[in-house]
Amino acid sequence: MTREEEKIMAGVLFCPGDPELRAIKLKSHNLCSEYNRTFEDETEKRAEIVHQIFAHFGERSFVQGPIAIHYGVHTRIGDRFFGNFNLTIQDDAPVTIGDDCNFGPNVTIVTPIHPMIASERKLMRNAAGEPTRFCYAKPVTIGNNCWFGANVVVCPGVTIGDGCVIGAGAVVTRDIPANSFAAGNPCRVIREITEADSMIHKPEIMGDNQLF
Repeated sequence: MTREEEKIMAGVLFCPGDPELRAIKLKSHNLCSEYNRTFEDETEKRAEIVHQIFAHFGERSFVQGPIAIHYGVHTRIGDRFFGNFNLTIQDDAPVTIGDDCNFGPNVTIVTPIHPMIASERKLMRNAAGEPTRFCYAKPVTIGNNCWFGANVVVCPGVTIGDGCVIGAGAVVTRDIPANSFAAGNPCRVIREITEADSMIHKPEIMGDNQLF
């Protein structure tokens, strides 16, 4: 881990333009470009690339592509994950996604935060007194068995519990407890997901299918 990465993990200001950080991002960006040029049935090639991008990419997981992953090495994805078109993960800080999660198109996860004051956003001074551009970052954690609708944005520092459904277009700015249906901008909990939501109560949609 580089010195600037240690700062990221500590939650303090770091320099995104640091040469070692830029090298990590360049590698990930180039691998994403390579992935995005593959055909969907080039499964072996895709598997080789995706395992180079992420710190961990679980068994039977799949990303449709195109993808845009910032660092890659800061993201861990569980088993049986499905990410639809245009998955974006700006993983300055760690991003953890559990097992059996499904993301609709255009899901974006972001971790970096920039100063609110314009002059501070432009430049501050480092410990040596040198003009430097800084930001900081907060991790994102997503539990198991979550489903995100299209165009969901997850903001820095958010934890989403197991079994959640996040409605299309939601901007998640705060933690969401397990087994919640949440939606909106800013995202808020609409209600708890219960047995009443089972497909068994929708025979007109179930047809001749059965539950396990």
